Amino acid sequence: MDGDFKGVIGRYHFDSEPWWPPDVMPPADAPNVLVVVLDDVGFAQLGCFGSDLETPVFDGLAEQGVRFTNFHTTSLCSPTRACLLTGRNHHNVGFGRITELATGFPGYNGRFPPSTRFLPEILRDAGWATYAVGKWHLTPEEEAHEAGSRATWPLGRGFERFYGFFGGETHQFAPALVCDNHQIDPPKSWQEGYHLTEDLIDQAQGMVRNLRAVDADKPFFMYLCFGACHAPHQSPPDWVARFRGRFDEGWDAWRDATFARQLASGVIPEGTRLSERPDWVKAWTDLSDDERRLYARYMECFASFLAHTDHHFGRFVDFLAESGELDNTVIVVLSDNGASSEGGPVGSTNDNRVWNFVPHTVEDALARIDDLGGPRCHNNYPWGWTVAGNTPFRRWKREVHEGGVADPLIVHWPRGMAARGELRRQYTHAVDIMPTLLDLVGVEAPGDVNGVSFSAALDDAAAPEHRDTQYFEMFGCRAVYHDGWKAVVYHPIQFDQPGLDKVPWELYHVATDPAETEDLAEREPERVAQMDELWWQEAERNNVLPLDNRPLSDFVVPHPPIRYDRQRYRYPQGAAPVPEAVAVNVRNRDHTVTADVIVPDGGTEGVIISQGSLLGGWVLYVIDGHLTYEHNLLNLERHRVQARTPLLPGRHIVAFHYEKTAEHQGRGVLLVDGEEVGSGEISRFTPNRFALAGAGLSVGRDGSGLAVSDDYVAPFPFTGTIIGDVIVDVSGDRYVDPEGEAEVAVTTQ
Repeated sequence: MDGDFKGVIGRYHFDSEPWWPPDVMPPADAPNVLVVVLDDVGFAQLGCFGSDLETPVFDGLAEQGVRFTNFHTTSLCSPTRACLLTGRNHHNVGFGRITELATGFPGYNGRFPPSTRFLPEILRDAGWATYAVGKWHLTPEEEAHEAGSRATWPLGRGFERFYGFFGGETHQFAPALVCDNHQIDPPKSWQEGYHLTEDLIDQAQGMVRNLRAVDADKPFFMYLCFGACHAPHQSPPDWVARFRGRFDEGWDAWRDATFARQLASGVIPEGTRLSERPDWVKAWTDLSDDERRLYARYMECFASFLAHTDHHFGRFVDFLAESGELDNTVIVVLSDNGASSEGGPVGSTNDNRVWNFVPHTVEDALARIDDLGGPRCHNNYPWGWTVAGNTPFRRWKREVHEGGVADPLIVHWPRGMAARGELRRQYTHAVDIMPTLLDLVGVEAPGDVNGVSFSAALDDAAAPEHRDTQYFEMFGCRAVYHDGWKAVVYHPIQFDQPGLDKVPWELYHVATDPAETEDLAEREPERVAQMDELWWQEAERNNVLPLDNRPLSDFVVPHPPIRYDRQRYRYPQGAAPVPEAVAVNVRNRDHTVTADVIVPDGGTEGVIISQGSLLGGWVLYVIDGHLTYEHNLLNLERHRVQARTPLLPGRHIVAFHYEKTAEHQGRGVLLVDGEEVGSGEISRFTPNRFALAGAGLSVGRDGSGLAVSDDYVAPFPFTGTIIGDVIVDVSGDRYVDPEGEAEVAVTTQ
């Protein structure tokens, strides 16, 4: 019997007294908590931090709250989110990198230790409703599917509802969505006007509305994480059109004007110097007319994505105000890292190219300029805009100079804070958010957190510094802050000389030189030695070792659990899309795709099996009665093999066989009932990843929402009958008869 029972149990009901445990109740008048995470938004890109971009809703929260101008993150998304939700340094909880680049060491394995307590778990147990909406990116790829453990999914970490996406990015018009503990399709197509940001706000409002329909007083914790402004920079075409011509003067002029606004508004201290534009970033005046036209369009897409997000977040703020909830909601707004340089020197129309070692060119992007910002591109701006977006700081995301780790932070709570429109310069870090929120709502923080509450600073600009030391590490780049000083090392993500143990420290007095413009290392060798020793102490204490700056090429091929790795894969029709990380790997090897189909008397059409999306993948389908295979290399090249004659009514074994003829090259053969009906060369087969943004493998339809082939509009369901499973065999040059499981030799000419 439960020892906590406080009633009386006699032999009969009339000599017994029932008892129920009391409801879990939060502290009296407990506030709601809303944590809003922007993605890849640099220090200077919100209006209230100096930009001229249109962010009136975020700016309005700053006007009625406080801005922390010395706030820091880890320089990358998954690690910062791990800090936010646990209050612990990212290596301490296994998130030294993003989930896709995990290694087999405790600080980098992408798996939270069992002892880790999440903020939603703590608040749920204290009486809050807990909701997560938007980007998650804290579940290993090999678990982010219908067969995966739910232990690291949002509902396994204390959230009671989840609606959003799992990866580091997703397509904004055709996202890979998860609702609670299962995958779902978007509620409508992009052709019908769908956009993810608008959907996320609708879902957030619905969660709160459903709560209030039953409980008028229970506070909620919502973790609202937009896709903006991570690539792809996508928003409705009318939003992109609003910004035409706004950035024609270029990134140098924009950076200078932003720096002047930052100084005038006090966002950066008087006396701050603007860091120099790196010499590997061209001056705007040195660009050709075509380059300027293209690069301005890239920035228009970024600006419209941010403005569109601000507008729809405003719908949620208005909803809270109209329902009387806004004044007693603690709102924290931040970005997870500095602006992204992943568009490279010329920008990107498809960020998956870097994973496949296919360069971007100005010529290709100019040919697609009118597609930028829309569903047919996965665009990211060139790194000149990155430097501007991190004004006044040096460098960018993935590195630990201030451009990578210094980010905007806004706190807004009308009922609990008297300060309005003020600035705070206390040194803060993402690990401090969790203990601060728990302090504000009256709930005790776990004893193992690394963060420290900065609640005293909310109403007192002169509050003492709560943090005197913080280490940083990302891909071998290292830094340590201590009492107004910062030592920092940059190392490229590659095996280059000098090695990780050879790069000298830079030293900056960031209390007076926040933009790291004057390296004092040669003048202060003793301080450098002290900072070096301090960094190694923090590294050992926080599971940072071993240092590792290997290039992405060492990690780009997914490594599914061994139980998922086999020679023959069977895929049933009607199943949820299978993520690429755990799907059959057909790259750079012989493989055969086989299906047993019935063609009705009137003929058939549609997708038999597909993997990927418009941005890259392959598909076996029937169009105009002809069996067809298409390999889409990154929306750059398309290799099509089609049967010479149409499929006749009746039952057939249809197959596509790929024979590797050289590295990442091969010959495709289509077969019907064992006879070749078409063949063709595939001169460049995708080497590493078919598509980003969560596009998977589907049977009986193209489940990506963005058709792999331009021959059809997704989902293009198969109108015949698929008997049993579609089989993908990677054992060699033979394929399977699904009816009899007999191996049939591939016939070639």
